[in-house]
Amino acid sequence: MATIMVLDAGHGGYDMGAVYGERREKDDTLRLTLAVGERLREAGYEVVYTRTADVYQSPFEKAQIANQSQADYFISFHRNSGPMPNAYQGVESLVFSETDAITNGIAKDINGQLEKVGFQNLGVEARPNLVVLRKTNMPAVLVEVGFLNSDQDNRLFDEKFTQIVEAIADGIMEAVPMDNGGYAVQIGLFKYESNADYQMELAKDAGFDAEITYEEPYYAVRIPVGESLDKATRVQAKLKKMGFDTLIVSK
Repeated sequence: MATIMVLDAGHGGYDMGAVYGERREKDDTLRLTLAVGERLREAGYEVVYTRTADVYQSPFEKAQIANQSQADYFISFHRNSGPMPNAYQGVESLVFSETDAITNGIAKDINGQLEKVGFQNLGVEARPNLVVLRKTNMPAVLVEVGFLNSDQDNRLFDEKFTQIVEAIADGIMEAVPMDNGGYAVQIGLFKYESNADYQMELAKDAGFDAEITYEEPYYAVRIPVGESLDKATRVQAKLKKMGFDTLIVSK
């Protein structure tokens, strides 16, 4: 089953978002979202859009669309705005919690790729009050792709639009590999099968359904966790607390 990505074009309809001269945030976000979605579809991801036209949706409606689609991830695209024109530049990503490894990883990878295009990297910030981050049932990231009231960022957005689309898609794909059958938490790689058997029994005694996979010349002890990377991360954390050395792998 393909990884499902919900892509949200921020604002829409009478909610124009930031405005700078004749430029409107809702237009830039829709153009960008559709282009990133096309790139991800080409790579094999299943893409769901909250909107594909200039229509209004409340933040709660956007979150509902994501939840009803049973998506794996939610990415919302916006453009920032400062109190004074041309006072600020750069890309910033927002997450629900600064301690969530999954969303912070996605945000950092996207920011890093956009920095290569030419944006200043303003980092990642936790915004637990944002509805699209708080009400979504899956890992969610909101990306502010430059400042709308910055001539420098707008020039970059227009002149390097294709590179920006590729950068965002690359950041997502780097952080969220294609689902190729699910994930497992690996707790050991052994040259001798007897050692792998012992490690597997330790895991089973601790309540985990471990198995051995032979990948020449080593025996890997792994705990299958299904298609959810979030679940894999939780299982990994439990195993680490028990003293196991761990690594999340694709099956």
